[in-house]
Amino acid sequence: MSEHKDFLRTIVEKDLESGKYKEIVTRFPPEPNGFPHIGHAKSIAINFGIARDYDGHCNLRMDDTNPTKEDTKYVEALKDAVEWLGFEWKGDVRYTSDYFDKIYEYAIQLIKMGKAYVDSLPEDEIREYRGTVTEVGKRSKYADRSVEENLDLFERMKKGEFKDGEHILRAKIDMSAANMKLRDPLLYRIRHVQHFRAGNEWAVYPMYDFAHCLSDYIEGVSHSICTLEFENNRDIYNWVLDTLSLKPPRPYQHEFARLGINYTVMSKRKLLELVEAKVVSGWDDPRLPTIAGYKRRGYTPESILNFCDSVGIAKANSMVDVAQLEFCIRDDLNTKVPRVLCVLDPLKVSITNYEGSEEFDAPYYPHDVPKEGSRKIPFSSEIYIERGDFMENPPKGYFRLTPAQSVRLRHAYIITCKEVIKDASGRLVEIKAEYSAASKVGDEDKSGIKVKSAIQWVSAAEAKSVEVRVYDRLFKEEAPEGIEDVNADSLQIIKNALIEPSVIVDKPDERFQFERQGYFYADPIDYSDDKPVFNKIVGLKDSWAKKEKAPTPKVQTKKVQVDGEVVAMSEAEQMLFDKYTKELGLNSEVANTLARDKQLSAFYEEALVALNSPVSLSNMVTNEVARELKDKRVEELKFNALQIAELVSIVDDGTISNKIAKQVFEEMCKSGANPKQIVKDKGLVQISDPAVIAPIIDDVIAKNPDNVAKFKAGNTKLLGFFVGQVLKATGGKGNPKVVNELVMQKLQ
Repeated sequence: MSEHKDFLRTIVEKDLESGKYKEIVTRFPPEPNGFPHIGHAKSIAINFGIARDYDGHCNLRMDDTNPTKEDTKYVEALKDAVEWLGFEWKGDVRYTSDYFDKIYEYAIQLIKMGKAYVDSLPEDEIREYRGTVTEVGKRSKYADRSVEENLDLFERMKKGEFKDGEHILRAKIDMSAANMKLRDPLLYRIRHVQHFRAGNEWAVYPMYDFAHCLSDYIEGVSHSICTLEFENNRDIYNWVLDTLSLKPPRPYQHEFARLGINYTVMSKRKLLELVEAKVVSGWDDPRLPTIAGYKRRGYTPESILNFCDSVGIAKANSMVDVAQLEFCIRDDLNTKVPRVLCVLDPLKVSITNYEGSEEFDAPYYPHDVPKEGSRKIPFSSEIYIERGDFMENPPKGYFRLTPAQSVRLRHAYIITCKEVIKDASGRLVEIKAEYSAASKVGDEDKSGIKVKSAIQWVSAAEAKSVEVRVYDRLFKEEAPEGIEDVNADSLQIIKNALIEPSVIVDKPDERFQFERQGYFYADPIDYSDDKPVFNKIVGLKDSWAKKEKAPTPKVQTKKVQVDGEVVAMSEAEQMLFDKYTKELGLNSEVANTLARDKQLSAFYEEALVALNSPVSLSNMVTNEVARELKDKRVEELKFNALQIAELVSIVDDGTISNKIAKQVFEEMCKSGANPKQIVKDKGLVQISDPAVIAPIIDDVIAKNPDNVAKFKAGNTKLLGFFVGQVLKATGGKGNPKVVNELVMQKLQ
């Protein structure tokens, strides 16, 4: 856990230090009346995260006090969301309905104390009698009923002798209270509806404000953490527990700001409207902000949790740019998923001077990603390219294929357009081209042809036809109201996209980067060998930034995306950006982050003086160091730039792996110790000795005969599975490069 604590963790630590609680117990208490959304993900992360950080536990409790809206399918969706995000609740799933008998007894106790009464006013009069923020309320005439009459009426309410709304149980507090929640709040209502768990046993159901605090107390909850809209409800929470004089320790309520994201609705009522109106395909539609929707679209649990962490825990509500969430999934997938070639809008290219066929060996990951693996890409005289990668009459600055401009085929050759073929309607249907045999990737380029870009392609004979679902934001308005603001172009279905044959989906949860297109996910429901279906998770950059940003003055030469906006750089930032990209070889996203942040760039420059490893240092600074500097100044850090340089150096020389480096960095944040000393003290040195690794590989292979057979039958993607199992067995200490080489040898 970071040294910088949010206000909730500060409260928890003070309560532990004072002896107020012996154990931290939290709860996640959703109402099962809809699928959980990303706002619930934040609450899950907070409640389960705090319990984990302080060796306590978190309960999962369904707030099932409204039988008119609740359903078992929502319970299952909530359970799945918690588990998918990587958390475990203690014991069985709990339900407020488990405590209906006990809560009813507490209501009887309040009646006997003269603190609750049965009111028989019509609903509209109850509302009218409450008063306003400037006018005190008026107490019902039924508040003068005797204890005996109230007990009798409440018992008959429970037995179902009255109609819905005929009577209601209220607390007797203060009709002139400044907090209108305290103006004799409702405690129980009549509902002649079958409960999905309790059946028809009850005809009265407790209101949230009464049931919630008592359920917390019954479960021994220490910190009842909820969102800011329940701030005024805290007075009722305390009144109920204090009035009943419940034996300590008792829970206390603490509020945090709820999550708001632009271009998104998170009202369960509005989400239900979208589902019932069939604007979307269901609660798991990949355009919805539900956990099920993000899961089906291809988001990872890590990306959702990283997003929640980046948003932080605040005391005031604010709106978060959806681009921040999209950045988190890009950042997570960037180093995880293989790059492959896919053409969404195919245009045929016949290479007239090429004969035969061949295969190109192409890596799945770029050089700056710490993963290895490659595949063979077939090449022939008939290929398909993206229709948008050719223009007959291009504008200035168009760098792809034209009648006058050659282009490189990714991993292959340079081609030159020789003829354009159109159908009777004038639509382009084919390009006749020639290739340069002297331009083969991997060989010295002796073609003499200058090109400015490389494009994706697939071989016509071997390419697989796939369905691709391209998702855009569901709403066209930044602050949508509901169905009326739906973006009609939020889903585009491409029936006959073409993908390279190496893309094999053997198990659920497969993700890929389609080069120059974005990140895609094999749909976990609709994908089959006969009908491969891929969902677009997110593009490689924010396409909405270009749609929304007004033109900038022409004197600005470079624009870079920041949080969904395209903002011109200052002259000084531009100079740094050019230095980092052109001289040091950093990718544009990392260079952009450094150039725009004076603290980060100064830290990076200082580390660079100590260690000439610009790419590795930049990754460490823009990820780990930047996260620590989010709420701190450089002088508040417990480590310095020289220590970061030392950490990167022992990663570069193979002493530790990138995974271990993250552990070392966390310790540096806490103690300020030198990385080499941490590695020595904790025994974290990377295992590179083949004699140590080989027996572990043999054991993994012996335990997975089915996957061995699949690999030898041609499914080379399973190499990653075996490498991962071996690294797991070494506790992350195995040298990935050595493990990769040895696994390959053992499987051949």
